[in-house]
Amino acid sequence: MSTDFFEELKLRGLVHQTTDEAALTKQLNEESVKLYIGFDPTADSLHIGHLLPILMLRRFQQNGHVPIALVGGGTGMIGDPSFKDQERQLNTLDTVLAWSQSIKSQLSRFIDFDDATNPAIIANNYEWLGELKLIDFLRDIGKNFTINYMMSKESVKRRIESGISYTEFAYQLLQAYDFLNLYDEHGCLLQLGGSDQWGNIT
Repeated sequence: MSTDFFEELKLRGLVHQTTDEAALTKQLNEESVKLYIGFDPTADSLHIGHLLPILMLRRFQQNGHVPIALVGGGTGMIGDPSFKDQERQLNTLDTVLAWSQSIKSQLSRFIDFDDATNPAIIANNYEWLGELKLIDFLRDIGKNFTINYMMSKESVKRRIESGISYTEFAYQLLQAYDFLNLYDEHGCLLQLGGSDQWGNIT
């Protein structure tokens, strides 16, 4: 592990916000950390806006950490409301799963999932969200969040006047559940995302 890795990211302007910079720096300097970024399949291809997050995963892998590329086959069925003025169009399951496969293929061109010593991990949240029962979701996940907290998110506040469906309102809970699942299954400790994702991440 490079002891200057996180400082290098900051110097390059790649770090905008963190929840606990001192603890994060210490963790990255002392051990290999598993981290993830999510990519929702809202089209059949990644776009230029995905390049920086992908290169961040690659840079972490090159510095001895284990990136997890999370394809949002489940969350892609819902749609992230972050800084969108209107409700997203809902796509069919077959469409979203086909787009998920396409995105997996594209990610493998940038991130090494077959490295002999430090392979990256690819996951699809449809594997756990697709099996999640509504009662379990409300009892086990929903009870840990208050409406006040969820309403305080900038992505939600911007949509209150024009209207936001419960479907998109609950997106942040699904993203939180992703992190919990990746922690339980893989020991993932860190989530990265664009500045538009700060509300969902925190």
